[in-house]
Amino acid sequence: SPIRRRVAAVSVGIVDGQPRLDLEYEEDVRAGTDMNVVMSSTGGFVEVQGTGEHGTFERQELDALLDLAVAGIRSLDAQQRVALGVDE
Repeated sequence: SPIRRRVAAVSVGIVDGQPRLDLEYEEDVRAGTDMNVVMSSTGGFVEVQGTGEHGTFERQELDALLDLAVAGIRSLDAQQRVALGVDE
């Protein structure tokens, strides 16, 4: 296969005090913290970009958002493997 690794991306944010995965537009504009995370199938980060939209955010919030993003990306990667018919 010419594919050396897969890539997946999600948005996460804190809306109404709760971490959320894959923000819709209405949630995105209300998010206190907004983050985009891109990872490769080898587990490395391609991009992590986060913003405290209305102020700062705490390290524990960052960790929670990264954990949520990684779980979402792993789910997307599993779906990509099925679609491509690859086992790993």
